Amino acid sequence: MFLMTKGIGLLVLTLIVFSGFSLKAPKGDKAMSGLAGAAVATFLVEAVHKYISGDFFHLAFLGEVGSSSGSMGGPIASILVSLSMGINPIYAVVTGAALMNLGILPGFIAGYVIGIIGPKLENKLPKGIDTIFGALLIAPLSRFVAVLVAPVINNTLFTIGDMISIAADQSPYVMGFILGGIIKIMCTSPLSSMALTAMLGLEGLAMGIASIASFSGAFTNGLLFKRLKLGDKGNVLAVMLEPLTQADIITKNPLPVYISDFIGGGLGGIVAAYFGIINNAPGTAAPIPGLLAPFGFNPPLKVIMALILGSLGGLLGGYIGSTIFILIRNIKDARKKKIITE
Repeated sequence: MFLMTKGIGLLVLTLIVFSGFSLKAPKGDKAMSGLAGAAVATFLVEAVHKYISGDFFHLAFLGEVGSSSGSMGGPIASILVSLSMGINPIYAVVTGAALMNLGILPGFIAGYVIGIIGPKLENKLPKGIDTIFGALLIAPLSRFVAVLVAPVINNTLFTIGDMISIAADQSPYVMGFILGGIIKIMCTSPLSSMALTAMLGLEGLAMGIASIASFSGAFTNGLLFKRLKLGDKGNVLAVMLEPLTQADIITKNPLPVYISDFIGGGLGGIVAAYFGIINNAPGTAAPIPGLLAPFGFNPPLKVIMALILGSLGGLLGGYIGSTIFILIRNIKDARKKKIITE
């Protein structure tokens, strides 16, 4: 119980820090968007092509593609983060080229620092030599920052991720519901569940819970949008595939969406815990990555069963949430009619 409470507490603390950075740090939301993209470009490609195409189907070339992609977490993160922040593309590539053998989080921090400094440096250097001298200055600075922060990251964020993973192993069903619910809310909110799970380096059952919950919650959102008539059929499909495309609708209806997501994601997390779904590809907590990545680490039949039951759990969460808010809406409408008639 103590370990589970500690794991949940550390997750909540991480969410507070993560939210503060995303919302308050200069261009923090753009940096997080770049990190989420890097997780897809590296971890997802690695999970599918190295472990499924390579190890399972024995397609050596695609296995090499996956291994290569997985080894590029640091460079790709730094490039996409700095690009998302609006830096000169050449500076962004220079930032990544200097980060061989460094992980995705040191790359993220190096990319963020260069994303802040790069435009100022470019403005101060004379035109014509800004590209050459900027590149020569940025490359060592990028690697210096990444090497400097790597031990801190290993001793903090990854330690928190390990603690959450241990708690999930020791209290799988409780952590499955709570972790699954929180991750699905993150998946639907402007904050990124892919970036969060990449930051924590989640692996094993905890990441399996996060991926199945993200997939299950897609059905929660679809049913909720349909029953509450939030948009048309196109909106229903879009929110299932990528919730952030419907941010305008979600921000107008936060309580129905987030409460339903917590239930649907939590039920999906319990399903993942029941089947013992493992996912060693951090950062794949989104509907489509959550669907694909588990196949790289589990027997296919087990994953298919988890996805089917997870989708049913997601539908149940959407039905419960939508029913509650339909009742609330009907009560409000009845009160309005009563006031008018009186």
